[in-house]
Amino acid sequence: MNKDNGFIIEFIAMGNSVKVTCIDPRTGREVSTIGPANAPRSQLSNAAVRKMQYVINKEQS
Repeated sequence: MNKDNGFIIEFIAMGNSVKVTCIDPRTGREVSTIGPANAPRSQLSNAAVRKMQYVINKEQS
């Protein structure tokens, strides 16, 4: 697990794929995305954080 922009990022390998879960520790909100196992972790992490930011912004509007 890492922290990225205050979010907790978790990587779970699933064969040729990786499930990336992004958790907002303040709200408990959790989103997941799946990417290729050979993708850089920074790229996978950024995708999960962007998804979290999208969900947060959608809830606020």
